[in-house]
Amino acid sequence: MAAYIVTYDLHKQGQNYSCITKKLEEYGYYCHLQGSVWVIVTSQNCVQIRDNLMQCLDANDKLFVGQLAGEAAWTGYTNNISDWLKGALS
Repeated sequence: MAAYIVTYDLHKQGQNYSCITKKLEEYGYYCHLQGSVWVIVTSQNCVQIRDNLMQCLDANDKLFVGQLAGEAAWTGYTNNISDWLKGALS
């Protein structure tokens, strides 16, 4: 299993985020870092994750999925989130 960063911009005014939120939470091992930025751990690859989440997007929305590997650094997060990230990225 690998860790992936998922970011998105839903451009439609008043866009309902519940669809993409639900799909991200269904991965089971996830961290909602901020606004539209999540980290998930899954055995799926980037294309499979993208295709799964695309069901929630409109034609003008943006979505990025990238595998996290190597170093990472952060600041300003709670101990719970920092601990989650350390575990997911190790």
